[in-house]
This record gives sequence, C-alpha cells and structure tokens, in this order.
Amino acid sequence: MNETIVTTCTRDCPNTCGLLAEIRDSRLVTLKGDPGHPITRGLTCVKAARYIKRVYSPERITHPLIRDRRSLPWRKAGWDEVLDTVASRLKSIAAESGPEAILYYQGYGERTALKLLNRYFFNLLGGVTTPAGSLCGGTGQRAQDLDFGRRVSHDPLDHANSRSMILWGRNPVSTNISLVPVIRKIRRRGGRVVLIDPVPSRSAALADRHIAPKPGSDAFLAMAVAKLILAREAEDRDFLENHALGANDYLRILARHSVEELCVRCDTAVEDAHFLAEILMLQKPTATLLGWGMHRHREAHLSIRAIDALAAISGNIGVSGGGVSQGFEEYGPFDQKFWGDDLNPRRRTLLLPRIAEEIMNARDPEIRMIYVTAANPVCMAPNTAKTIAAFRHAEFVVYSGHFLDDTADQAHVFLPATTFLEEEDVMASYGHNHVGPVNRAIAPMGECKSEFRMFHDLAGRFDFADRFQRSVTDWLHDLCAPIREQGCSMADLRKKAFRLNAPMVPFADKSFPTPSGRFQFMTEFRPEDLDRRDPAYPYRLLTIAPHGFICSERTMTGHDPLPVVTLAEEEARRLDLENGEDVVVESRTGTVRAKLAVKAGQRRDILVSERGGWLKAGHGLNRLTQDISSTVGRGTPYYETSVRVIKGT
Repeated sequence: MNETIVTTCTRDCPNTCGLLAEIRDSRLVTLKGDPGHPITRGLTCVKAARYIKRVYSPERITHPLIRDRRSLPWRKAGWDEVLDTVASRLKSIAAESGPEAILYYQGYGERTALKLLNRYFFNLLGGVTTPAGSLCGGTGQRAQDLDFGRRVSHDPLDHANSRSMILWGRNPVSTNISLVPVIRKIRRRGGRVVLIDPVPSRSAALADRHIAPKPGSDAFLAMAVAKLILAREAEDRDFLENHALGANDYLRILARHSVEELCVRCDTAVEDAHFLAEILMLQKPTATLLGWGMHRHREAHLSIRAIDALAAISGNIGVSGGGVSQGFEEYGPFDQKFWGDDLNPRRRTLLLPRIAEEIMNARDPEIRMIYVTAANPVCMAPNTAKTIAAFRHAEFVVYSGHFLDDTADQAHVFLPATTFLEEEDVMASYGHNHVGPVNRAIAPMGECKSEFRMFHDLAGRFDFADRFQRSVTDWLHDLCAPIREQGCSMADLRKKAFRLNAPMVPFADKSFPTPSGRFQFMTEFRPEDLDRRDPAYPYRLLTIAPHGFICSERTMTGHDPLPVVTLAEEEARRLDLENGEDVVVESRTGTVRAKLAVKAGQRRDILVSERGGWLKAGHGLNRLTQDISSTVGRGTPYYETSVRVIKGT
C-alpha cells in the first residue's frame, strides 16, 4: 500500500516545515515539503530528507537499557523493569530529600504540545528543580522586550512587502530555507539584500553585499548607520517625537562618537555603513531579520537594542515590510494551565548557561537525580568537562533519546523515544505564526515509545495516575483550547497548518506594551563593554549551525574523525599551518584536536566550526567554551570563547 501523510517537522529549527511523508508497505520512503503549507510551500532542507536514515539507522536504540553503574555495560530490559526502577528512584529521592533533589532537564530538541505536558508530570510529583535561562535565544528576546515591551516579529508572509532586507547574523540557506524565495523575489524587484555576519556563510551568495564586522561589535555598525541617516535629516521625526521614549538620550550617545570611530570599532569600512544607510533611506520598507548567533555574546543586548534603534530612526517600526524580527512564542498557542505550575510553591531553578556549576553547588537539597528529555547537554552545554563532572555528581540519571550519545553515556537508564514520524501531536513554531499537525506516519520502531506514553505509563505507578492518564486525543483537545477558540477544530488541525491570531505587522498603531506605551530607546551605553579581548587567545571561536545537521542530532558513524576548524588564509600562513593539517585548538577552558581548513576572505580574528559534534566521536567543541551567562536574558554567550591554534603533535 502507498500512503501520503501530512505532518510537521518538530525539530529545533525556526522553519517548522510542513511535510509529506510517503509510505510504501508501512515503510517511510520519502520525506518532502508540503506545497500546501502557507509558509514553507513545498520547501524543506537537506536535513529533512536525511531524517529517513536517522529513523532507520542501525545505530538507533529501539529497546530500553539499564545498568547499575556507569562503568558497567548496558543490558536490555523490559519497559516494566525500567519504569519500575525510575518510579522507585523518583519516590525514594522525593521522600528522603524532597522533590527539588530531582532535576528535570527538558531541552529544545522538540517542544510539541504533548512534550510540554512532561512538566505536568513533575508538578504532580511535587515540583522539581528545572533549568532557567537559555542555551539559545533568551538574550535576544529579553533585549527586544526592553525596547518593545514584548518581542513580536513580523509574520514572514509580510516580508513579501519588503523592498529590501538585512540578514543580521541570519543564515537562511542553512537554517531558514523558506526565506530563500522571499530574498530572491526582493532582488528580482530591484531591492537590495545585505548579509551582516563575521562568517561568510552560504547565504552570502544571496546578498548584494556581505559585511563582516568584528564578532560582537554590531552595535557600533548600527550606530554608525543611524548617524548617517540623522546627518541627512532622513530620520522618522514623528516616531522619535511622538512614539518613543529616550530618543534624545540615545541621540546623545550617538553624538559622542564619529561615524569613522564607530566603523573602526566594528572593523567595518565606512563605505559599508553608507551602503546600509542608503538602503534604509531609499529602499524602505526594510525588513531586518536577526539570527540566533546574535545572542551568543555576553553583552548581546547592546547590539540588538542598537539595531532596534536603527529601525526606529529609519522609520521601519510598525510598517508593513519593515520591522526587526527575531522569533515567535512557540508555547503561546497552548493552554499553559496544564503545565501545573500553580500546583506547588515556586520551586528552585538552575541557570542553564552555568548548569554544571549550578548542579554541583546546589544544596538543601543536593541534586541526586537528573532526568533528561529532548536534549544532549553533555555535548551542547558549555564547559564539557564540568558538565560531565556535574552529571557524575548525581547518583541516578535517566535519559530519553534515540542514540547512545554523550549524555546517554552518563545515564543509568536509557528510554528509547519515538521520532515525530512515529507519534501524534501538534507543533507550533518559533519561526512563524502557524501551528501544524504531527500525524503518525509509521509504527514505532522496535519497542520505542513517545515521551507522552512514557510519562503516561510512569504516572500509573503514582497516586496521581488518574490526573495524568488520559488519551492523546483528550489531552490535545484541551491543550489546544486557545487554537480551537480561534476557529480551528481539531479535525482541521489534523489536515493542515493553521495561522494563529497574531499581527501581520506588529505595532502598526505605534502602541507598545511598555510602561510608557512607547518604544523605549537604550539610554546607557559603554563602548568598552563590547571590546573585551584576550591577547593570548587571539581568535573568537564561532561554532555555527551546521548545514547538514541540527545541533547534535547525529550518529556515531556520521562524524568525520576530527572537527574541521576554518582559519583565514593570512593567519594560517603566519602560523605556518597548512590546509588539511591536524591542529590543536586551545582556550582557557580546554583543548580540542581538529583538522584545519584554510579560507581566503575570512576575517583574521575568528576560528569557525560547525557545532554539535559528539565528544565520544572525537569532537566536543564545548570543551573550549566558558560557562558564563549573558548580562540580559540569561543566555549562553558561546562566542565569548577565545582560542589559539597550534600545530598538532
């Protein structure tokens, strides 16, 4: 039998593509874009096509595993044994030390409606310790909240009204594929597209110009462009006078610096600043799209707020085709009362950017048990050595996943999870305003269970079973109440994506949910906050999103023997290093062996590599990164990592 199933990609990607899964004789044979999806319109990335191999990989674990100690080999076990063991540990630790001795670490690998319900289980248990902050986008969101009151992005469909576009740290070719046709249309209409990124990413080929500022210095470039617009008296005077607070303070900040000084500070040609100013003055409306790499600096809020200010000065706020867009509230469409956060007093949280140290320093009670879903923190959290020590500090670790990755190596129980192609659910997006159906395309592989079924069956071992053990249909009906109230039935949501009731053009009425009701300019700025450098370690390590993978979603055999690090041709020559040579990358935190790639035209002060390679496969670049937190938003400033490169031995 042949069958086509409409579904939605649930992986950690803003595109959240609508997909068509083609099934032949109960086996998945093709995974392609759904032309009926209003945003992705039949497009999907190379990672989706490759996902079939992941589903059927011989390395995938499709049965529960258990071991008494980490030093012992895994042994196969039945679901009753592993769930009985997990339940027994949860009960005994909660009784002896309180539920906060348990850390539930839910990552961003998948955040569907039913997976968000995992939180309800732990709240029924009494409320456990959970992470706070973000490994990714928290800094950007909180920074924009300071300006707008609440971050709200333009609907991607509104970019059709843009006459020009600035991709500020965004790489749509690799991370936002549905944006590529929009960019091409803008250019065909005579509009200009600019990529601003220290790295010459694959998206540089889409742009009229690639501007490569010094990492973390984007505020200076935004300020230089704003000064050029003000010098031409082309600013949106009405917006500054009637719809903004702090404009005069911000203009005084700009007045302290010349355009030339600002361009020197970001190591960008004055001509590039003029190019951007001309676009913003003559090709409005201009859509500015922020990438997630923008958040990966300690003081990232300064650059993001300066970019917001540039959009305000140039008259691109509240204008169709304009705006500064960063992301969307992927949890907003669901009824959050079912998370159960009101069932207990406020419980302890640990800061994600410093999760290892927070685990080891936790007292009254100590962290005795860690339960991980949809994440690979031993690989992806900063400071790998400290993260491993933190996981080993816990006496019992439970891990739900697909493969025996770095975090699985620290676990005592491995729970084999289904992929999104083997389960039913609903998926919202942090890249657009649509929710989509997750329809089961194939039966679960082996003994794999969805996380919902795991927690459903685990709940049966507790006295709150009757409050959790409901059907998928009933839970989705209730969780999706806000969606149903907007006019989408559950039957319709099984068939196609639904656009949520969200503004196409935020702040079109020039009213902002700030205390003043106005856009709020940054009023304090210290240039030295963006100029921290470590002379002994001259290169900023930029661990960018892979083109062929999503973060650490790999297999052991899918790795090259060593991670590839890319250095500017001039620097390689100065260090007497050759393309393809084995090198050692050192930071003040750790050391990694790597293969060197030499690139002409790259900035001399950066070392670039794709993130997500496993430590156990010889990669593990987070051995180099510091566990520090951003000043705003409790984000993880990976790009503060400074390194040096020496010959391998």
